[in-house]
Amino acid sequence: MNKILAIAKKELKTYFSSPIAYIVLIITISIFNIFFFMIIDQNREATLRDVFKAMEFLFIFIIPLLTMKVFAEEKFTGTMEFLMTTPTSNTAIVLGKYLGSLIFFTLIVVLTLSYYFVIEFFGQPDRLAIFVGYAGLWLEGALFIAIGMLASSLTKNQIIAAMSSYVTLFLLYFSRSFIKYFSGIAETLIRYIGTWSHAENFFNGLITTADLVYYLSGIIICIILTRVSIENRLWR
Repeated sequence: MNKILAIAKKELKTYFSSPIAYIVLIITISIFNIFFFMIIDQNREATLRDVFKAMEFLFIFIIPLLTMKVFAEEKFTGTMEFLMTTPTSNTAIVLGKYLGSLIFFTLIVVLTLSYYFVIEFFGQPDRLAIFVGYAGLWLEGALFIAIGMLASSLTKNQIIAAMSSYVTLFLLYFSRSFIKYFSGIAETLIRYIGTWSHAENFFNGLITTADLVYYLSGIIICIILTRVSIENRLWR
């Protein structure tokens, strides 16, 4: 556990030692603020449902930028070889890097909690629905990070890693557009694989076992595949 935390700390230090982290934070929060005030001004409702939807979509663009260098940069610079020769297990390496990225993402989400206090001041929001919505947003981000990390583990090129993440996330997000072309089992499978329906439930204040299983199983599968990737050094 100590090794996982040490790697997570190193990953966070890597983020904040680069101006990219601060640029991403400033731009992300600025864009979120703009959408928040636009949506609240238009809807005139004490809810963050539509704000969560906007944030979810924007995370598709933001998270690959955060994860593209998690492994790709290490492999490009050669430090990955050194890291894998240390007593630290491959599982600890993967979990530590994932935890570091997840903490950075969590910081972004935490910085948006001010939205709740704004609508709490001016209205009477459904507090439980907002809490559930934030939980769903965080789970979706956690899944996106796991996908991005897997993509980064398969290449030495950060651009390729980012583009692979973008393609995967866009397919998952827009899979609902292809539902009309299928029926039966295929339709059910595409509907389940897509992120939209699962996130929609959370944003509406609903927690279902199927949605929790979807996110948690997706995260675990991606982490396992990432471990297999670095263990077999498929990037060579």
